[in-house]
Amino acid sequence: MRFSTRAIHKGEEPDLDGKGDVVVPIHLSTTFARRNPEIPTGGYEYTRTGNPTRKALEEKLAAIEDARYGLAFSSGLAAESTLLLSLLKKGDEIVASDDLYGGTRRIFESVMKNFGVNYVTADMTGEIDDRAFRGKRMIWLETPSNPMMKIIDIRRMAEIAQENSSILVVDNTFASPYFQNPLNLGADIVLHSTTKYINGHSDSLGGAIMVNADTLYEKIKFNQNAVGAVLSPFDSFLTLRGIKTLEVRMERHQSNAMKIAEFLEGRGEVECVYYPGLQSFRYREIAMRQMSGYGGMLSFYMKGNREDINTFLRNLKYFSLAESLGGVESLIEIPYFMTHSGIPEEERKRNGIRENLIRVSVGLEDVDDLILDMEGAFEAMR
Repeated sequence: MRFSTRAIHKGEEPDLDGKGDVVVPIHLSTTFARRNPEIPTGGYEYTRTGNPTRKALEEKLAAIEDARYGLAFSSGLAAESTLLLSLLKKGDEIVASDDLYGGTRRIFESVMKNFGVNYVTADMTGEIDDRAFRGKRMIWLETPSNPMMKIIDIRRMAEIAQENSSILVVDNTFASPYFQNPLNLGADIVLHSTTKYINGHSDSLGGAIMVNADTLYEKIKFNQNAVGAVLSPFDSFLTLRGIKTLEVRMERHQSNAMKIAEFLEGRGEVECVYYPGLQSFRYREIAMRQMSGYGGMLSFYMKGNREDINTFLRNLKYFSLAESLGGVESLIEIPYFMTHSGIPEEERKRNGIRENLIRVSVGLEDVDDLILDMEGAFEAMR
């Protein structure tokens, strides 16, 4: 099956011997009755351990990421925490890409450190120093990264991971499974915040892990049940529904983002634009090699002072000033003050996260309306 067929049908094949539901229903029951005390009915006993709606979603998640197994969590950070607690022990070290979501960094610094797990960061673009990865139990990367849109060569990192017997984890949230499949490039684990593109409607918090290896799946699945980091049946239903339109949404996100990136490059108020589809983009060659499209996220530096930028933001009508990304509506934010504010200032600036960096999640509105909206906001700065 090709992508859109998998996205619609996997996990939701009608049970013609049962009720024949074309759409998997929401199974809200927290417990399941049985005839025999030794045999759960249909394999279900308690909804934390297994739920029919969540099971359908997990099958669909595996299918769209071209994986053997999928696991659905109550948030992206719940997925990350469970993964780390399942696979690392005291004395282990993580090496992570230097441009990283602030919540992930917080888990490394403030949670895992208490369990004796340490982490360091490394620039995984360009010429890579293999010595930085020696002795590391896990390699963790985002590509494209948040918010600087760095593209990391997944195949190259998979080779390094294999040489060092490390586990390679790829956060694939920005690209989505439609535009990039890291497991097929050698990654061991793929991670998503399903809150973003996979659900796509800004109305469900969730996370996902996809793997191929039986041992990884069994360890993470055991701890998911043990700590209770599971997605609710209702959120599972919403995410199942969102996935069915993932292909058409991602195509429109990309089309709109490309036109807006080109528009911004031509504006005198803009210093530079970071979007993988632009000819000027530093990492475009790698993006073309490992991605089938460029997604709906972009960042750019604006000229002017803070008041100029605030004037621009206040005069936007169709871009909501809000955190998160990947929904049908367009969102805009300043990472320095919002999504990445928890990172020490010196580190933010070292990684290029300055007060004039703006991150945009381009939605599905008419792109001409979005461009006119930005034009009006730029004009208001004068």
